[in-house]
Amino acid sequence: MNALLEDVARRASDYLEGLDARKVAPDAAAVAALDALGGPLPEAPSDARDVLALLDRHGSPATMAMAGPRFFGFVIGGALPAALAANWLASTWDQNTGYYNITPATARLEQIALGWLLEVLDLPRDCGGAFVTGANVANFVALAAARHAVLARTGWNVEAEGLFGAPPIQVIVGGEAHPTLIKSLGMLGLGRNRLMRVPVDDQGRLRIDALPKLSGPAIVCAQVGNVNTGACDDVAGIRAHIGNAAWLHVDGAFGLWARAAPSRAHLAQGVDAADSWATDAHKWLNVPYDSGLAFVREANALSAAMAITAEYLPTDSPWRNPSDFTPELSRRARGVDVWAALRHLGRGGVAEMIERNCRQARRFGEALVSAGFDVLNGVVLNQVLVAFGDAERTQRVVAALQADGTCWCGGTVWQGRTAMRISVSSWATTDVDVERSIEAIVRVAAATP
Repeated sequence: MNALLEDVARRASDYLEGLDARKVAPDAAAVAALDALGGPLPEAPSDARDVLALLDRHGSPATMAMAGPRFFGFVIGGALPAALAANWLASTWDQNTGYYNITPATARLEQIALGWLLEVLDLPRDCGGAFVTGANVANFVALAAARHAVLARTGWNVEAEGLFGAPPIQVIVGGEAHPTLIKSLGMLGLGRNRLMRVPVDDQGRLRIDALPKLSGPAIVCAQVGNVNTGACDDVAGIRAHIGNAAWLHVDGAFGLWARAAPSRAHLAQGVDAADSWATDAHKWLNVPYDSGLAFVREANALSAAMAITAEYLPTDSPWRNPSDFTPELSRRARGVDVWAALRHLGRGGVAEMIERNCRQARRFGEALVSAGFDVLNGVVLNQVLVAFGDAERTQRVVAALQADGTCWCGGTVWQGRTAMRISVSSWATTDVDVERSIEAIVRVAAATP
């Protein structure tokens, strides 16, 4: 075991050290070589060291360098060294973190981490919280609590009776709500097609003046951090408009972290007026995948929607059991990575990381405007949308830049314009990486007809 773990540590270190020198995307030969990992299931056992060597030989070269400093294709943070190391240790512990009495170390670490998260995001300190896979499930969990609460006010127990015969719930979302939010509402039986989509402004923010009159059970979903522009809905304004009868949920997969940065916190001012929030730690806190977070003001609504019990389960404990707040009973101790990241960075380190990425995004925007390209959004957070002429030429530039390999940016279509999207969210991205990437974008665009 010791030799194997030392081997994997060396291989992992070599992989990370090599990211700066390689192209961000894997080449075609490396992808084709993945066939070596397949074939018939072996009949006999293999030496574990040989298995690891095979995995590294063919798997590592075929990865996208998301852990590196110049992957800007999606809002994906790298993995802070402290968080990565804690992830390895937590995997070694192999704790199924459902009940405090069975896994006290990881259950307590998660409770501490949730408290620290509420501090750094400046949310109500008595919220219930859940560690889940990502924003899709975080939205699902928070909205399950919303579904419970708005129906309970009518006297309907949705967990016991289901939705058949239940009072209908009015659900309102912004016109540029993220697809994972829509998927979550569909999974909850609230219907993807029966939602009311409210028009947005020229940056993708929900227009408060276009909100409908609400009656009966209602859930309104706001967004903090538009996936294309980074723009944030006016959550406090939405609350003032709809009153307290409706449940107000915030999808803040990455934008919620603006609350931790002094110069960006105004973008998410008033977010604490909501009833629930969803975000990701594997985005802007830069912990390893996966690490979604759900917070609910009414902790009892969350536990009513998620709790599980059985005769053999040790539910009595001095602390709330993690399984009372999550969809899963069996799961890894995701909170350990978050605890390590927050303990390592502290409040100041989290703020500095987010401030730096926002400053780097503004540098991208300013440089690309100076080079004569169209930046389509106000660069208020970490997102930059740039067009290189018409849709066809923009698509050609995106493809050429990805082939160049200096950095990796993806394409998008936003409010009718085809653009390249630059998302800056990694702790590993330096100002040198930004300048190197700007040079590559300008060079590739100039050479692309």
